[in-house]
Amino acid sequence: MKKISKARIVTIISILISSLILTSCSSEGSSAITNVDAETFLTEIKSENVQIIDVRTLSEYASGHLQGSLNINVESGTFDTDIANLDKDATYAIYCRSGRRSTVAAEKMAEAGFTKIINFNSGGFDQLAAAGAITE
Repeated sequence: MKKISKARIVTIISILISSLILTSCSSEGSSAITNVDAETFLTEIKSENVQIIDVRTLSEYASGHLQGSLNINVESGTFDTDIANLDKDATYAIYCRSGRRSTVAAEKMAEAGFTKIINFNSGGFDQLAAAGAITE
């Protein structure tokens, strides 16, 4: 059996590690998702071409939500089915209570082929209302 030199082993391991790093998931997430702060979110939703989606529960939505928003609960178990009929090329602005669920929703939407997702991930409904969002 032929012996492999230490230098060759190190080279092979280095190549494998480099390949793993280059093919692993980026911490930045999908390029379809733009994470924004409250000010930017409020500016973006002023466009008529942006559909606002509140991904909180129905009871949270009923207690107050952004004007014109659509409620699609990301934790309902039917989220994937609920978004299936939406236009994947439209622009969606997503929010929740704290940013956690909107991030989950944004990632699911990106995986489903949506291309323009604005995610308010640095807070939630209360912060948007305090920043001047029109609520219902």
